[in-house]
Amino acid sequence: MKISILTLFPEMFAPLEQSIIGRAREKKLVEINVVNIRDYSLDKHKKCDDYAFGGGAGMLMTAQPVCDAIEAVDPTRKALRIYTSPKGKKLTQAEVRRLAGFEEILLLCGHYEGIDQRAIDLEIDEEISIGDYILTGGELPAMVIVDSVCRYVDGVLGSEQSAQEETFCDDLLEYPQYTRPAEFRGLKVPEVLLNGNHKEINLWRRQRQVGLTRERRPDLAKDNSAIEEHDRYMAQQQEKERKRLLRKQKKERKIKDEE
Repeated sequence: MKISILTLFPEMFAPLEQSIIGRAREKKLVEINVVNIRDYSLDKHKKCDDYAFGGGAGMLMTAQPVCDAIEAVDPTRKALRIYTSPKGKKLTQAEVRRLAGFEEILLLCGHYEGIDQRAIDLEIDEEISIGDYILTGGELPAMVIVDSVCRYVDGVLGSEQSAQEETFCDDLLEYPQYTRPAEFRGLKVPEVLLNGNHKEINLWRRQRQVGLTRERRPDLAKDNSAIEEHDRYMAQQQEKERKRLLRKQKKERKIKDEE
């Protein structure tokens, strides 16, 4: 995957050289290019902002350097062009998976009070928000998008299972996890995780996922097919157990009558 990030403040993206994303870049699993929009300004002082027509607080990024930077980086419009904006559709795990399907992504980071709308109309395919709050610029949202999307690139994570079982897969929150020691400050690891019975472990984990999602994120729990499937399974298991107990009781009565 190739990701281009257009920003007025390229130094803010140093974190993408660290940890998992940094190693993925070293291994050439992902290519991340951070482009300074100021390099494309025709102003002799490399100015990229101006006052808004109609008045208002703050400055706007001007269209010329933004458009020229985008067209230089993506001259054939091969990339999906995204503007990180609080007006955009909210980033979800489903949206992350969709973005991970593109070979090239271009992220435009706004700053100050935003960007001249003409640059957005001419160059941008879609706008994405990471939440219902306002930040000083689009750099942090761009990093969030890069980090979340790169996790789906083959080889970036140590285990493909990590991406499949993490929070929000199936729109469920992740189950609690534990490591050694088995007891810490009086708190013990749930016994089911120590017995080696993978069927029971998987069931325990699913139950915790469903319970946490219902408790903390009722919006995700509503009309959730994974929860409905789990509820059907648990109902079937309860019915099987009820029938098993009935058979056991009948057998015990029969033995007692014969005696």
